[in-house]
Order: sequence, then C-alpha cells, then structure tokens
Amino acid sequence: MRLTLADWVVVALYFLFNVAVGLYYKSRASQSTTEFFLSGERALVAGGHVDGGDHVRRGHPLVVTGLVARNGIAGNWLWWNCS
Repeated sequence: MRLTLADWVVVALYFLFNVAVGLYYKSRASQSTTEFFLSGERALVAGGHVDGGDHVRRGHPLVVTGLVARNGIAGNWLWWNCS
C-alpha cells in the first residue's frame, strides 16, 4: 500500500497538532507545582471516570507516586489493598 500526498499531509497535521498540545501544556505545567500535578485543579475527565471511577481523588496520583517512591513498584499494589 502506497501513501498518497493527502495521507502524508494528514499524518503531518496529526503530529503537528500533538506537538502543539504538548508545548501548550508544557508551558502551563511549568507555572507551578499545582499546574504540574493537578492541572491547576481544572482538569476535565471524560465521563468523570478514571481508573474505574472509585479512586478519582485529586491527590490520588500523588499518593501512588509517593508509595512507589518509598516502596518501589510494589508500592502501587498497596493502595489496591485499601479498596
């Protein structure tokens, strides 16, 4: 299968869009630690569900990061035991 010019244009636009989104959020994340970790506490979650929906707390990613930093990758399993 050969890609046409239109195919390559779509691929290029896709990558440019992703780079633009990445640069936008990089500039936002560098403003403060709240922006970096919590998206300025303004993050929209599609449908309101992440990770099954019952662990959607703003501090959850920070807790898991701390557990993994303290206990290694096995620390990720500790919070599942609390469910």
